[in-house]
Amino acid sequence: MVQLHADAQDLTLGLPAVAEEQERAARRSLRGQIVRLERELSDLVISSFPHGGVAAASTPEAGGPRLLGLGDLERIRDGLTARVSDARVALEARGAEHERSRQLLERMLLEPGRYKFVRIRNEDLGEPGCGVWQVRPRLGLIGMLMGWWQVKLSSGCPLAT
Repeated sequence: MVQLHADAQDLTLGLPAVAEEQERAARRSLRGQIVRLERELSDLVISSFPHGGVAAASTPEAGGPRLLGLGDLERIRDGLTARVSDARVALEARGAEHERSRQLLERMLLEPGRYKFVRIRNEDLGEPGCGVWQVRPRLGLIGMLMGWWQVKLSSGCPLAT
């Protein structure tokens, strides 16, 4: 009977150890997910950098150093998931806008007479520099009256004064 009581005591001591091990595994899993999401968010920010970046500011945590509980880790993970999703949406929208501008430029190059005085900046195309594509009349007023239109790319950024 004494032996049976000792076994029951070992079983009750084993339950908290199992729960503690499960919590450690859950923390490890959440920390791994947070690391993956932070890496993904930083990759998105870096890939968008030359074109203005994406809004991915971090929110400061209250308090000093401490051991985060499961609820805190889940809140951080969920916040990172939302920020990654927002960054993806912003980059997809920017990519779609660049594609629309490229298609407009192609149409301008094919039929400049249909797009009189239309301007597209290199920034709208996702290209570096200050250049601007513009449909202008060839030979000024005479070209405008004769219907002679051309697409010109500006020489770039204006000189500093």
